[in-house]
Amino acid sequence: MYKSLIYLHSFFRWFVLISLIIAVSKALRGYFSNAAFTKSDNAIRHITATIAHLQLMIGMVLYFQSPFIKYFLKYGAREGFAYLFFGVIHSTLMLVAIVIVTIGSAMAKRKKTDKEKFRTMLLWYSLALAIIFIAIPWPFSPFANRPYLR
Repeated sequence: MYKSLIYLHSFFRWFVLISLIIAVSKALRGYFSNAAFTKSDNAIRHITATIAHLQLMIGMVLYFQSPFIKYFLKYGAREGFAYLFFGVIHSTLMLVAIVIVTIGSAMAKRKKTDKEKFRTMLLWYSLALAIIFIAIPWPFSPFANRPYLR
């Protein structure tokens, strides 16, 4: 089950990234062109938050199934920074990013004007995207690296 979860979590990150990039680009275009916030824009807002929440759920299950994390919880980060990264940094930053997506989605939904909706989505989703980019263990990451797809 662990290997399946790793693969699913690794694969699903691309949906999170793509949906956030689409949402941010739509918000950017809508904000600067004074466009109407359409049903399609609202669907993108909602679907992006849903995808992020699904990834969080997969990540939480993986966190408690991972032998890597079990080792970290028992012995700490004695064997290297990668244990600290996955045991604390990655999970905390990703949780914060998903909370930011959730707040941004909820706030954008409640704004009165279309421009405010786009602006709110742009700010909150961009911040979450930046945090996610930092917290992903990219193959080139100095913190902990993993292949693009496991």
